[in-house]
Amino acid sequence: MPKGGIAVSVFFPHEKPHYPRLRLILPKHPVTVLKGAPDTPEYRIHGRVRGVDVEVWHSTRLAGVTFPNTGAPELFDVRPGWRTLRDVEPYPPVEPFAHGLLEVGDDNLVYWETSGNPHGQAALVVHGGPGSGCGPGSRRYFDPDRYLVVQFDQRGCGQSAPKASEPSTNMSVNTTQHLIGDMELLREQLQIERWHLYGGSWGSTLILAYAEQHPQRVAAIVLLGATMTRRSEIDWLYRGVARFFPEQWAQFRSVVDDDDVVAGYARLMASSDSGIRERAAQAWLAWEDAVISLEPNGTPNAYSDRPPDAQLAFVRICTHYFSHGAWLEEGQLLRDTHRLAGIAGIVIHGRLDLGSPLATAWELTHAWRNAELVVVGDSGHTGSDAMRQAALAATERFKDLPA
Repeated sequence: MPKGGIAVSVFFPHEKPHYPRLRLILPKHPVTVLKGAPDTPEYRIHGRVRGVDVEVWHSTRLAGVTFPNTGAPELFDVRPGWRTLRDVEPYPPVEPFAHGLLEVGDDNLVYWETSGNPHGQAALVVHGGPGSGCGPGSRRYFDPDRYLVVQFDQRGCGQSAPKASEPSTNMSVNTTQHLIGDMELLREQLQIERWHLYGGSWGSTLILAYAEQHPQRVAAIVLLGATMTRRSEIDWLYRGVARFFPEQWAQFRSVVDDDDVVAGYARLMASSDSGIRERAAQAWLAWEDAVISLEPNGTPNAYSDRPPDAQLAFVRICTHYFSHGAWLEEGQLLRDTHRLAGIAGIVIHGRLDLGSPLATAWELTHAWRNAELVVVGDSGHTGSDAMRQAALAATERFKDLPA
């Protein structure tokens, strides 16, 4: 496959007189586009455009633009004005034009910032972790002439206050529902009617929880490395995946004297003894780094590579949320996907993601009738060039949606 990528239109034959069109931007690494559910017609199409192999799965239920019967599937070449991935690179760095601290109650202040076009389509970037904090890199995945990019640090991390790294911080007012409320307060503060939602890992859980409660406020969704923070997913990440890393898990497990490892770490991170908290945080981060260590194109030591205070905040928030199952009923987000009806979504997931296996994204997109799944063959949880290209292609695609 040549360097870069190519945009194609794909027309799908069907017994009905009109065919849906799917516009794709294919990156330079293997990507499979998956859509549909067991009870809907699906097509698998192989083809070549300028010598590029194309594999597409599509369901007719997501038909957008229809065309007359042309008799057979056709692959069309790049059209004038389309940006292919050989043209699409992350946008240049931009600085926020506004920022502040939002009073959200419970003696908490949430840091926020905005960049891009003040009159553009609003897009909220929801960071992962929980407790990772927002960063400048995410802004580069949005056309600054077309998007108003909103970022915020969730309670207890980044530039929000108070810090979860401080043992005196009240964590009882830091829950999923509190964060959903903060997002709504921020939307109202910025006078935004509807916004796009973009985020990965834990961020995808929070996005889904928000969107299912406030679907009328959501224009479109892009998720990367999808999670729904079910207890079964938490158990896999902190116990099940140990079969691949038995030595590292034994070290991780040895720090707590509780069969419920996550709850044990949550208690250690709530200790008033700084030495206990620091040792627990280091052990937790070492395990997180072990889980991503086999990713061929990922970011080594992505979890431990942060300042000491940020490490403590991250681990305390993670253990707090995961020991409570994120205060979600088991399977709640999957069960309530019907509330996302009419919201377009793209879920981008690495096939090599050990910590958050592809099955979660597959289940989600088969229940969410307006979503499609993009599987990136060379990526794990921390991403790859191909995953980053797919994320950029998704925001490019959605920037033309009606406001």
